[in-house]
Amino acid sequence: MYLKSIEVQGFKSFANKIVFEFHNGITGIVGPNGSGKSNVADAVRWVLGEQRVKQLRGGTMQDVIFSGTENRKPLSFASVAITMDNADHKLPVAYEEVTVTRRLYRSGESEYLLNGTTCRLKDIQEMFYDTGIGKEGYSIIGQGQIDRILSTRPEEARELFDEATGIVKFKKRKKTAEKKLDDEKQNLLRVNDILTELEKQVGPLERQAEKAKEYLKKKETLKEFEIHIFLMEMENIKKQLKELEETRKITQDQLDETKASFENTKLEYERIEKELEEIEQKIDAAKEEATSARVEKQQMKGQAAVLKEQVRSAQANAKHYAERLQNIERDLTERQQEKETVLEEKQEQDLALAQAEKVQTDAEQKVSDIQQRIADSQTNMENSKNEIISLLNQRSSIKGKLQRYDAMTEQINIRMSELNQKLIQIRSDEMGQEELLEQRKKELQEVSEELKAKLSERAEIEQKIQELQQQITLGRKRLEAGQSAYHREASRLESLQNLAERYDGYGNSIRRVMERKGQEAGICGVVADLIQTDKRYETAIETALGGSIQNVVTEDEETAKRLIQYLTQKRYSRVTFLPLTAVRNPQEFRQPQVLKEPGVLGLAHTLVQADARYADICAQLLGRTVVVDHIDHAVALQRKYKYTLRIVTLEGESLNPGGSLTGGAFKNSSSLVSRKREIDELRERVDRLKKELEATQTTLVELQNERSRCYSILDEGAAVLQEIKVRENTARMNVEQLKVQRKAAGTGREALEKESAELKKQTAEIEEFRKANQTELKDSEAMEKAHTFAVETYQQRLEEDKALEADAARELEDIHLDTASIRQKAEFSSANLRRIDGEIHKLSEEKEQILQEQVQAESDTHSRQEGIETLNAQMEAAARRMEELEQKTQELQNQKEAQSSSHKAFFGRREELSGRMNELDKELFRLDSQKEKLDENSESLMNHMWSEYELTYNAAIPLRKEEYTSLPALKKDCGTVKEEIRALGNVNVNAIEDYKEISERYTFMNGQRNDLQEAEEALKQVIKELDTGMKKQFMEQFVLIQREFDKAFKELFGGGKGTLELIDEEDILETGIRIISQPPGKKLQNMMQLSGGEKALTAISLLFAIQNLKPSPFCLLDEIEAALDDSNVVRFAKYLHKLTSDTQFIVITHRRGTMNAADRLYGITMQEKGVSTLVSVNLIENDLDK
Repeated sequence: MYLKSIEVQGFKSFANKIVFEFHNGITGIVGPNGSGKSNVADAVRWVLGEQRVKQLRGGTMQDVIFSGTENRKPLSFASVAITMDNADHKLPVAYEEVTVTRRLYRSGESEYLLNGTTCRLKDIQEMFYDTGIGKEGYSIIGQGQIDRILSTRPEEARELFDEATGIVKFKKRKKTAEKKLDDEKQNLLRVNDILTELEKQVGPLERQAEKAKEYLKKKETLKEFEIHIFLMEMENIKKQLKELEETRKITQDQLDETKASFENTKLEYERIEKELEEIEQKIDAAKEEATSARVEKQQMKGQAAVLKEQVRSAQANAKHYAERLQNIERDLTERQQEKETVLEEKQEQDLALAQAEKVQTDAEQKVSDIQQRIADSQTNMENSKNEIISLLNQRSSIKGKLQRYDAMTEQINIRMSELNQKLIQIRSDEMGQEELLEQRKKELQEVSEELKAKLSERAEIEQKIQELQQQITLGRKRLEAGQSAYHREASRLESLQNLAERYDGYGNSIRRVMERKGQEAGICGVVADLIQTDKRYETAIETALGGSIQNVVTEDEETAKRLIQYLTQKRYSRVTFLPLTAVRNPQEFRQPQVLKEPGVLGLAHTLVQADARYADICAQLLGRTVVVDHIDHAVALQRKYKYTLRIVTLEGESLNPGGSLTGGAFKNSSSLVSRKREIDELRERVDRLKKELEATQTTLVELQNERSRCYSILDEGAAVLQEIKVRENTARMNVEQLKVQRKAAGTGREALEKESAELKKQTAEIEEFRKANQTELKDSEAMEKAHTFAVETYQQRLEEDKALEADAARELEDIHLDTASIRQKAEFSSANLRRIDGEIHKLSEEKEQILQEQVQAESDTHSRQEGIETLNAQMEAAARRMEELEQKTQELQNQKEAQSSSHKAFFGRREELSGRMNELDKELFRLDSQKEKLDENSESLMNHMWSEYELTYNAAIPLRKEEYTSLPALKKDCGTVKEEIRALGNVNVNAIEDYKEISERYTFMNGQRNDLQEAEEALKQVIKELDTGMKKQFMEQFVLIQREFDKAFKELFGGGKGTLELIDEEDILETGIRIISQPPGKKLQNMMQLSGGEKALTAISLLFAIQNLKPSPFCLLDEIEAALDDSNVVRFAKYLHKLTSDTQFIVITHRRGTMNAADRLYGITMQEKGVSTLVSVNLIENDLDK
């Protein structure tokens, strides 16, 4: 393998495209200073992945792009490509020829190409591992690197030896494995934290889920019972309705037949009447009167028949009323029994509630008592501390008194000496005593006023300390309240953030997709996270989005396809994706005049804020939805525009095209749109509370510092006050002494002796006072110890009470929960009682109505019977009257006897038919009334089933089971199940799904933990194996490099010795390497003491030793022999030729000896200022290329 060519374009001074072609052997690159020779080495280093700008002799990476000259414009990119012959396949790729290209654009974009295919820098670095080629390898030695090899610390020379020994790739793998190990440890730590939290949730959720399953099972049983009760009762009703219908049909048929017969008799009657009309004309007034009497008699007879029929109907109704009353009485009895049962339960629950409230009150009182004890302990502790401070002040005062007594004793001694002198000078001093006395009085007055001022100042400070203490107490209370509020809000914020991070409230598949956001760069997020809106519009926007609020936005369709494939593989439910590349140019709203209507706030997408790249998504989802202030304006708007709009209101009502309206209360108050706002608001509130808390703490500290300062002032003032008191006593004594002296001036020696005796007496009294004060001082110390012990006792009691307070608070919380549960049961019983009372009231009203109707029916029957009797009497009178008339009209009656007899028969038949019609009408009315009641019962049952289970009769029929046959038994079982459901108490139905989800997550995370632990052990084993392999390989190769270095050193120096040593043989993989050079004829010496040429030759020896031991395919040397003299250059060139059998050399040089050794020369010139050009000379073929 060797370097075939280098292609450079736009790199530094190479503005034009230039191709360097190389062959085996030595190729020299020559040219004047500044012509761009070293840019060739920079180009090779850059294309192999050099990222350090200083190594490329630039300020920024953009400096490698040709920057232009006076006559040329800057280029927009730089490109370098090297081509390697890979016929021996030393590089781990299948190509015979490998071309590596790197391009950099002024826009900042860059790319790497491998044989024209885009790749990563890592791919190129891994391809050249263990070949010596690369930015850390020894195949490119540039200007100054020779010195750096020897001048750097031993630890910094490791890179060269690591590359030479072939352990660089293993170190890279070890570093990658260690990084993975750290990542696995972090992941394992996170997984363990998650599992700990999940373990806390699984137990309670499992119990809640079991309870919920039992509840749902009983609810399903109750539903089954109620469905069968409903079906049975409906069957009974249908059966009764069928019987009624059949009876009604028969009655109706009979009525129709009777009416038809009645109509036929009417025709017959008209015929007979026509025939009799001729006879009637001959009948006189008697005939007419007889006919009138007969008609009257017939009418009375018809009325009597009607009344009798009404009496019979009333009797039938009375029987029906009696049956209904009996049913009502039975129902009332059942309701009363149920009410008594519920009342007993209610009384028990009220008693339990009262007991629970009493227990709660006792617990609250207990907490209050403990808190009172805590407050008392704090007060007592504070009082004891104040007593200690007071004792300290008192002790200070006593010590001051003792000092004052010492001063007084000293003054008395001085005074005794003065008395002795004054006995001699009494006469000479007599004249000046009066003036001196006034002066001493004045001094005493000044000292007294100063003492009074100090005492007043001390009282003010003590008052200030008391006020500060009150402020500190209030500040502590505010601090505790602030801490409580801060922790509460911080806890809420953390909970909301956890909900947002876990995507709680979203579908399970949405969460699964968002968990892959770190792996899939193309996931932008869910719609709810990408938009924001004012709080006022949140409900409207969420209603407008509907299910689209959980859609996932991706960068492109490919990302969406991969995620759909992932969901399908994992058998997760469906998710809707919105690729940014697919959602383009959404349809515009085509009725802009709508936006000017009253109440219209705008189109929904104009009321949200989102990144500009999501504008099309917002317009697609919300661009055709109109937001209005309230539903009245919405309805008016729909009417005006013929129900063609989609409208949402601020309250969340939705009006759809076609006229449908959707509204009502939301199931919960959680909003996906508002969650981010709530988190921001909570974060602001927490920050504000934190600042307020810090401000309160600062204020409290300031108050405490002020109190301490006041105590310090008191302590300092106590000493000053003591001194003033001493001065006052001294001044008073001086005044007294002067008075005594004035008297003594008149009394002579006896008065002085008396004063001397008085002074001695004062000395004795002072001594007694001193002893008393010392005793008081000891007592004060004992009291201080007692108060200190009391403070410790109060502190211990305070800690115990605080522990008791925490336990009592937890107990009180449990009691609160029990009381709330009992109160809920009592409220349920109260609701049940209200329902039963309502049913009893309804039954009572129905009973009262039936009784009233019964009384009315009895009254009507009685009056009808009286009417029948009256009609019978009138009929008898009419009969007698007819007999009288018949005697008068006998002759006429004989003429029409045949017709008259026919007429009588017809009239009787007609009356009979009329009575029959009345009876059938009443029977139809009764049947219709019964049918209406059955229909009402049926409607009531169907309404109940719909409201409870949303089932119709036809939908319930397929659910019928044959084993249920007894309706009373079903009702009894139904009541039992209801009691069992009530006994379960509060049930969290969602716990089943939550438990399932948490269990699945726990199982998954547990599997993840096991996988991570296995991965961690595997990585540790890999690292261990890499360390073992690297140590073995390094030591084997290092020994060979040592030997080769010594050989190359002796050959290049013509003798001497070159040595390599490990600084720390215990840490083979990280230790530094010391290079020791001993040129011929010199002692072993420090590298820094070598000349420049010796240093360069030593470094060259090391590089040649490495090349000889592990040849790189090519080696580019940039003026490394510049410091050598001519003889050493010859040795250098000779050794270079020796290495060409395994390595291709490209040498940038100024030295003639090196040029003579080259097989081919490239000349770099600047014919155009600032632009490098190429001239090549093939020394073997002796031709010139330009």
